[in-house]
Amino acid sequence: MDKVVIVMPAWNEAENIREMIKVLVTEEFPKIKADMNLLIVDNHSKDGTDKIVEEAGKIYGNVHLVQQDKPGLGWAYVKGMRYAMENLHADAILEMDADFQHPPRFVKPMVDAYLSGADYCIGSRYIKGGSVPKEWALSRKAVSFFGNLFIRIVLLNFKIHDLTTGFRLSRVKGLLDKIELEKLMDLDRFAYKVDLLYQSLKNSKKTVEVPLEFAARTKEKSKFNWKEMIATFTVAIILGIKDKQRFIKFGTVGFLGFVVNYVFIRVFRGMGFSETMNWLLATELAIINNYILNNIWTFREVKIAGVRATISKFIQFNVTSAGALLIQTVFGPLFERIVGLKYDALVLAFVVVFMVLPYNYLMYNLVIWKTWKLPWAKGVSH
Repeated sequence: MDKVVIVMPAWNEAENIREMIKVLVTEEFPKIKADMNLLIVDNHSKDGTDKIVEEAGKIYGNVHLVQQDKPGLGWAYVKGMRYAMENLHADAILEMDADFQHPPRFVKPMVDAYLSGADYCIGSRYIKGGSVPKEWALSRKAVSFFGNLFIRIVLLNFKIHDLTTGFRLSRVKGLLDKIELEKLMDLDRFAYKVDLLYQSLKNSKKTVEVPLEFAARTKEKSKFNWKEMIATFTVAIILGIKDKQRFIKFGTVGFLGFVVNYVFIRVFRGMGFSETMNWLLATELAIINNYILNNIWTFREVKIAGVRATISKFIQFNVTSAGALLIQTVFGPLFERIVGLKYDALVLAFVVVFMVLPYNYLMYNLVIWKTWKLPWAKGVSH
């Protein structure tokens, strides 16, 4: 039976934690076909939260307590996840708040999704069946919705509808155990969650969104504040730029290839070759340029080294680039006939940007440097 550990940070949550433990352990856990455990990560609370958990631990064998070493929500989760993996030998870990904003009744659907084969389960407020609190002011709802939309745009991830949720379940083997938790960004704030989600999505072979009816805090005030939101946006922007570095390099190399192509089309035209031959030869020189620069710069972490390997890959590169060669050789002269020879630079730019670059980027990542798995190897469902 799979062991699922709920990691729940708690700081001065005495008003909530006793009821939360009771509801989870006596009402929700028995409904779930897994070895369910609750791990409370306390931050040296002053209101007796730790005493309540210790008492519960004596009554229920599946309630545990650990004190975090460093302040901050991120460090609480890091401590809890490490303890769950190394001491409790968890197969999966569920992140959950102690203040009932994540209603306990949604634990079962998350675990069921995991038991059905999902590596990463996201409690989503923005899919059918999910919601944000009706009590929230319109401004708070707008901030939540557009903040989430902003992060989706920055990360160019539109398959996932809720990228800012804190209710998430992760498989340990192959996903969570591959992440350097202690090196996540902004571990002293909520913003670390964006980095953790970003890396988890990268590792997950199957991601599932589960509807979540997010609830308002019933005791004490909400922990939402603008500083946390700004920090979250900052982390998202950094990750967005980092994630697109390779594409930016690829685009730069592609631009240089465009220059090579443009110059030599004119050189060969001056030598009296046919227009088709001009495009054929100039495109091959651009291919050589792109192979060299992409190998030593864009994909340098998987750089092809050695004379034999380099020659072998270059041949393969030319074979896969045959598509680009065919695209330019066919559509270049064709569009020139349509708009006129004097617009050859515009034609070349259009063909390269909208036809050749997408094709090349796909081939480079899938076939040559093999940094991508097949697009259909990963799925997201809800």
